[in-house]
Amino acid sequence: MIAPPVLFVTGTGTEVGKTVTTAAVASAAVQAGLRVAVLKPGQTGVAPGEPGDVDEVARLVGAPLAGRLTLRELVRYPEPLAPDTAARRSGRPYLDPADTAAAAAELAHDHDLVLVEGAGGLLVRYDDEGRTLADQALAARDLGLPAQLLLVATAGLGTLNTTSLTAEALAARGLPLFGVVIGAWPGSPGLADRCNLADLPRSAGAPLLGALPERAAAAGDFAAVARASLAPALHGRWDAAEFASTHQAAG
Repeated sequence: MIAPPVLFVTGTGTEVGKTVTTAAVASAAVQAGLRVAVLKPGQTGVAPGEPGDVDEVARLVGAPLAGRLTLRELVRYPEPLAPDTAARRSGRPYLDPADTAAAAAELAHDHDLVLVEGAGGLLVRYDDEGRTLADQALAARDLGLPAQLLLVATAGLGTLNTTSLTAEALAARGLPLFGVVIGAWPGSPGLADRCNLADLPRSAGAPLLGALPERAAAAGDFAAVARASLAPALHGRWDAAEFASTHQAAG
């Protein structure tokens, strides 16, 4: 199993580590020799001229690896709100799923991997019709792109419910879930964190493909952290069984 050419990155909610995870996957893929593009369809909470999520990806990946990435943002709204609300309040156009799909298709033409980072969770609204990141992924698949979803989840209590809800929403739409990554594995994991290493894949119906450490964004060698924290399917060397065994033994 290896990541599909177009991978939509979503989360079980906000502040779960989507951007750090996107950066880690991009870093590991570039280190593996792939041509990688990162697409942010809708950026909220950032004023014109300020760095957004694609800039944070570039910062984390670091030079010279970031120089080998293609970064693209489609629309930007200044207020830190859901994209549809931010668009409405700003008076700027809503993002059409077809625009995201077209941009992903264009990037996929000359890249090996296109990472499309959503805003918030899967069903956050992007327009007044209630269309979401899931609709963007469906539009990409309608263009013939083999798009799948990567879900970034938290480690502790509550994550099984939000993971299951997201997985059910994807299944209801016929969208494949490629796998789950824990966006911030705690330095001192508790019982729930350790148990969730086995329970998350069952809730998701998809494999656990990585666990990024807390404060990964502050790591001195982010490239090494990316490789060590992601499974081979995401171009790293992390092993889920070994990771779970180590933490269960430590508990």
